[in-house]
Amino acid sequence: MVEKNRWLMALAAVGVHICIGSVYAWSVYVKPIQESLDWSLTDVTISFSIAILFLGLSAALMGKFVEKNGPRVSAIIAASFFGLGTMGSGLAILMESKLLLYFFYGVLGGCGLGIGYISPVSTLVKWFPDKRGMATGLAIMGFGFASAIWGPTIKILIEAVGIANTFFILGATYFVIMFLSALYLQKPEADFMPKRFKKKIQEGKKTLKKDLANLTLKEALKTPRFYGLWLMLFINVTCGIAIIGVASPLLQEVVGISAIAAAAAVGLMGIFNGAGRILWASISDIITRPIVYIIFFATQVVAFYMLPSITQIVVFQFVLYFIMTCYGGGFASIPAYIGDIFGTKELGAIHGYILTAWAAARLVGPLIISIVKDMTGSYAQTLYVFAAFFIIALVVSILMLIDVKKLKRELK
Repeated sequence: MVEKNRWLMALAAVGVHICIGSVYAWSVYVKPIQESLDWSLTDVTISFSIAILFLGLSAALMGKFVEKNGPRVSAIIAASFFGLGTMGSGLAILMESKLLLYFFYGVLGGCGLGIGYISPVSTLVKWFPDKRGMATGLAIMGFGFASAIWGPTIKILIEAVGIANTFFILGATYFVIMFLSALYLQKPEADFMPKRFKKKIQEGKKTLKKDLANLTLKEALKTPRFYGLWLMLFINVTCGIAIIGVASPLLQEVVGISAIAAAAAVGLMGIFNGAGRILWASISDIITRPIVYIIFFATQVVAFYMLPSITQIVVFQFVLYFIMTCYGGGFASIPAYIGDIFGTKELGAIHGYILTAWAAARLVGPLIISIVKDMTGSYAQTLYVFAAFFIIALVVSILMLIDVKKLKRELK
């Protein structure tokens, strides 16, 4: 087998993620579809909710398939599902059928999302034993930044060729980019190590951090560590979604800025979300994954609690953008954390199951916001609830650190 360039492997992973990450630009379609077809906001939003639900379900159910058949086959299937799902959405618009839109964008596109999300990530962990966090952060950064690329593109295309044709053009574009990226993806040889890194190990200049275990999905599900990771991701995503959902009204309510200025500030949040993925994941390679998550939760307890009382616009935005880096960083650091404590034998399958926390958070986060807002009449009060959530996550992350240290002692 000819050894491939691992940095081109990372670029191929970015190619897949930057396409499926276009799901974050769904809001750009909402108003045009409403105006064109006279559908309610709920009618249109259901498509996005179904897509995220099937992202979680397909990631969980197809994880073992990805590990067994490799990233190339899996990413080609993801390209087919996501490309066809997007193009089929154009057909749904032409036929003015909500059910077709839910099927194509929600079910088919959602399955493409889930399979496409996990396909390259578990592979990169194996290609970068020396830089796990940075490698997975790079790919998942593409997912975070995607809305900044596809959002304006969708808007321009809708104005130029209409909604249905926009889906047709982008569906074909996504398929081509994902398919070409998939062709380069493959697993490295067993126990792969980069030549330079291997040489440094032999010279005693570097040491390879050993995984704490090498478990299958079934074995991982029997450990409290699996549920610790699931809960940490669930809380981080729930609270991150909350801040994304209330940022604009909160800026207007607390700081008193205009709706246009608030919208601009919210637009910048996507950049910090993407940047946080590569930043925190790279930092986790240096200070370890357990410490990074403790930093996430300890700082966000304070940030969420203080945010409603900050009236200085610059300080408010600084805190807001810091929260977004933690939100993105939480996604990006999870695959490397899984590799550290469960090994890479069935990393894709374990990662897929943990991603169900994302789907659950998409349902719980907005629900908590609406309940607390109805009870208190203020968006600011919702943040105190999420600050309490972060206290729970902080306790879990500390317990995870203690457990990891215990495992390390047992291995010595």
